[in-house]
Amino acid sequence: MADGVPRAHTVSAPRQRVERAIDQLGRVPRSVHQLLFRLAIASVFLPAGLLKLASWESTVALFQDEYKVPLLPPVVAAVMATTFEIVCSSLLIAGLATRLATLPLLGQIITIQLFVYPQAWHEHLVWGSILFFLLTRGAGTFSLDHLLDHWLRSRRS
Repeated sequence: MADGVPRAHTVSAPRQRVERAIDQLGRVPRSVHQLLFRLAIASVFLPAGLLKLASWESTVALFQDEYKVPLLPPVVAAVMATTFEIVCSSLLIAGLATRLATLPLLGQIITIQLFVYPQAWHEHLVWGSILFFLLTRGAGTFSLDHLLDHWLRSRRS
């Protein structure tokens, strides 16, 4: 006993604060993570798609000279990439058809990893992990998917 306070009590007080803080962190709704993940992925792909669209000739040249995606003509690959980046990012922002919107972006990441920038695996792993989470867990409460699901369920009753 030091200063009239039992030793075990002084040691456990900081531990209790840490445990309370961890408990509070564990109460953050999954939907907050889902919203942030959707916005994070869109913040990567949407600007890339808009840039491709804004400088189309440069985009096609990039697909001809640098990207060289196998099996696809450069113009087709450029159109697909631009479309996926803009449309799927927009869907993710809205939380509409979220699971479906993750699939083309996952395919694009795999293609880029295998054929274009294999050294960028760490970025692709992060993006792919986020997209895989959204694919398996959906958009969350803060989404049009949630509102539509709620509306459809109420119509069935």
